[in-house]
Amino acid sequence: MRFATRAVHVGNEPDDATGAVAPPIYLASTYAQAGVGKTKGYEYSRTQNPTRERLERAVASLEGAKYGLAFSSGMAAISTVTGLLKKGDNVVICNDVYGGTHRLFNKVLRNYGITFSTADATDEVRFNTELKNERTKMVWFESPTNPLMLVLDIRRVARAARDYDLISVIDNTFASPYLQQPLRLGATIVVHSTTKYISGHSDLIGGALATSDRTLYQRLKFLQNAVGAVPSPFDCYLTLRGIRTLPLRMEQHSKNALAVARLLQNSRKVRAVYYPFLRASPYYRQARRQMKMGGGMLSFRLRRGFRSAQKFLRALRVFSVAESLGGVESLADHPARMTHASLPDEERKALGITDDLIRLSVGIEDKADLTEDIRNALAAVS
Repeated sequence: MRFATRAVHVGNEPDDATGAVAPPIYLASTYAQAGVGKTKGYEYSRTQNPTRERLERAVASLEGAKYGLAFSSGMAAISTVTGLLKKGDNVVICNDVYGGTHRLFNKVLRNYGITFSTADATDEVRFNTELKNERTKMVWFESPTNPLMLVLDIRRVARAARDYDLISVIDNTFASPYLQQPLRLGATIVVHSTTKYISGHSDLIGGALATSDRTLYQRLKFLQNAVGAVPSPFDCYLTLRGIRTLPLRMEQHSKNALAVARLLQNSRKVRAVYYPFLRASPYYRQARRQMKMGGGMLSFRLRRGFRSAQKFLRALRVFSVAESLGGVESLADHPARMTHASLPDEERKALGITDDLIRLSVGIEDKADLTEDIRNALAAVS
């Protein structure tokens, strides 16, 4: 089955017992056994739950993976992956990553003797040098990156990691599996905050990962059960419902975001626009090679810094000023003071996350309303 058909049907098959087209939600925490150790495949819902298993099959199918696992948040999924590491191991982080990931790595995991080094994956020579460190066990990256929308060559990063026998992990939240499937390009593990595009309605918190490596899957499945950061059956049901419209939503997100990016690009009040499917983007060709469309995320810089950014954000009417992304509604974020505020000032500035930067999550509203809202907000900037 092709992607859109799988999005509708995998994990949402009719219920065997009743034929219900909408699958039931199994809220049970425990399951009766016919005798000691004689189960029907389920014992305790932290370990296995029928509704969660449906979601995990759906995520695996969308990513072209053999295995999927669901978690209570994106950070829970990320934390579980880092459970593959031990004291003394090093992780190479490519370019900019989500502020919550940075906080976990540098404020929590460093206390357990795990180290982290950064590398520019667009510089092949320096990147390969970082991978030669015998303590390095994992490469962690995003594409497009958050919030500067860098598009990394997934195939090349994954190949380099494989050459040094490293685990390559990519956070695919911004693109969603509809726009790109990193496992097909060689990545070892794909991570998602299903809070975002996969569920798509800003009404739940969730995470997931996918892999085709059986050994890693078994280790991750053990960690999922041992640590216990699993989603509720109701959140799994909501995520499955959201997945059914993922292709339709991503098409509209992408079309709207491209229109907004072009509008911003033509404004004299805007210093730079970061959107990979703009022809002027330095990542345009790479994005076209590995992405179906540009997605709903973009960032831009206003002239005259934070004062202009404040005026712009206050003038928005259709866009809401809020953190998070990937819902049907449009959101505007000031990364330096919102999503990436946990980064130290010097590091944030070095990454280019400065007070003139605004990040937009462009929703699926009418394109004309969105562009009019942006145009009016720009007019409010002196």
